Amino acid sequence: MTREEDIKKAVEVLKKGGVILYPTDTVWGIGCDATNEEAVKRVYQIKKREDSKALICLVDSDARLQRYVRQVPDVAWQLIDSLSEGNVKPTTLILDGAVNLAPNLIAEDGSIALRITQEPFSKELCYRFQKALVSTSANISGQPAAQNYCDIVPELLGAVDYVCWSRRQEHKPHQPSSIIRLKADGEVSIIRK
Repeated sequence: MTREEDIKKAVEVLKKGGVILYPTDTVWGIGCDATNEEAVKRVYQIKKREDSKALICLVDSDARLQRYVRQVPDVAWQLIDSLSEGNVKPTTLILDGAVNLAPNLIAEDGSIALRITQEPFSKELCYRFQKALVSTSANISGQPAAQNYCDIVPELLGAVDYVCWSRRQEHKPHQPSSIIRLKADGEVSIIRK
């Protein structure tokens, strides 16, 4: 299957409210339409995770990021610019004022965790889907994240609607993203290095 066909199939499943497993710029992810409350609920159920623990979303561009945050602080743009310039570890930003997303995806304080992916497959998938995509590690809550396809437990493979074919043969170390919390007042805190 070509990458193009794989992405097309994944997008079809996402548009119907389905849940997918897919390779990202970090570890393998469980994904769904970040605006679909029922799909997000299924992701929490599949992961056996409390819905009080927020999930990360992936987007393909600055423009798409702006659709989901009321006011992106200047410090966020400075950070995004510096991240896109060099060979920097993928970084997720937690921003205040989440909008246009499933309510069960937004943290109690109104924030959302978003990352602009630069990895070719997930970037193209987000671009073709035209919406934010949930991206939580492909594991049962509390277990190790699946760095590669071969690390995904059979229980997860059977619980989703589609498993992407791209990068299944890969065997190399991948790490979760860094997470930085940026408050509207400019306060910056590192949640995960």
